[in-house]
Amino acid sequence: MSLLFTPSKVGSVQLRNRIIIAPMCQYSAEEGCATDWHMIHLGNLALSGAGLLTIEATAVVPEGRISPDDLGLWSDDTEAALSRVLQTVRRYSDIPIAIQLAHAGRKASVRVPWEGGAQIKPNESRGWQTYAPSAIPFAEGDNPPVALDRGEMEIIREAFGEAAKRAARLGLDAIQIHAAHGYLLHEFLSPLANQRDDEYGGSLENRMRFPLEVYDVVRAAFPADRPVSVRVSGSDWAEGGWDSEQTVAFAKALEKRGCSAVHVSSGGLVPTQKIPVGPGYQVPLARAVKAATKLPTIAVGLITSYDHAEAIVANGDADFVALARTILYEPHWPWHAAAHLGATVKAPKQYLRSQPARYRHLLEG
Repeated sequence: MSLLFTPSKVGSVQLRNRIIIAPMCQYSAEEGCATDWHMIHLGNLALSGAGLLTIEATAVVPEGRISPDDLGLWSDDTEAALSRVLQTVRRYSDIPIAIQLAHAGRKASVRVPWEGGAQIKPNESRGWQTYAPSAIPFAEGDNPPVALDRGEMEIIREAFGEAAKRAARLGLDAIQIHAAHGYLLHEFLSPLANQRDDEYGGSLENRMRFPLEVYDVVRAAFPADRPVSVRVSGSDWAEGGWDSEQTVAFAKALEKRGCSAVHVSSGGLVPTQKIPVGPGYQVPLARAVKAATKLPTIAVGLITSYDHAEAIVANGDADFVALARTILYEPHWPWHAAAHLGATVKAPKQYLRSQPARYRHLLEG
């Protein structure tokens, strides 16, 4: 039997298999509100046969958006817009759905990728002042962020909690807190971005303090039986930065707080990073967390081969495999993986007739 297609349970959420659709920014919201694009995009992925679908990085305050076109969950309007999308998706799919709550920190206020992704400065149209642990810009020539004071940190912390309450009202099955890719919580964790001299900077314990406080607020605001996970960057791939050893320490602190899972990515903090990109290049970072804790662990990054995904789970490198660009390119990747590995996968009843003659037991309604 394929281990990749073995069912699993995280909290109260039953997953049909170990394939997770990772959050992927679409840069297609209007003032933080989900649009028809999100309905098409999420609806398509909801029919993929994966075990869990994760909604893209969703800002908890307007200033926390990566771009002006990012999704948000900070108001009644943003909640209502996402509710409309979810109601339609759920009408035709029972896939569990999670949401990633985020704040972009010093990497906020940028143009969408197809317009180059450069920073939009505060005095430019649609731009705003960014905030971070310390007043250190992401890239040379960027308008520097304002170092957050304690009052501003409290506002952001509570905004994560309010967004978690909205996620609960929307009936979302799980929350992932974004503490990776150089965004705000990762900025607090890494000594390359956090040079504070108060109790939120300096030592590893101090640098972990604010991300852990955010976790506590989200966990308290979301129903206890629904999972709350954290996405981390297992390495900055830069000298003197965040690394695997510190990631393990952070994961252990999360484990003590009852965290449901850790999703291990990497990079994104500094433009000078040197990433050894290749198939499964981040898997060792996930393996280190899994070896040191009892937390369910998710591996991600250039996982495209069905056999490779199976091996990651079968070898105990991670408990789950997450797909991003791979599943955008091949939305029925789980179908093809199940066919290759001799497993079965859930499909809409409208599509059951598409089952190939050589795989008569592949699709189940």
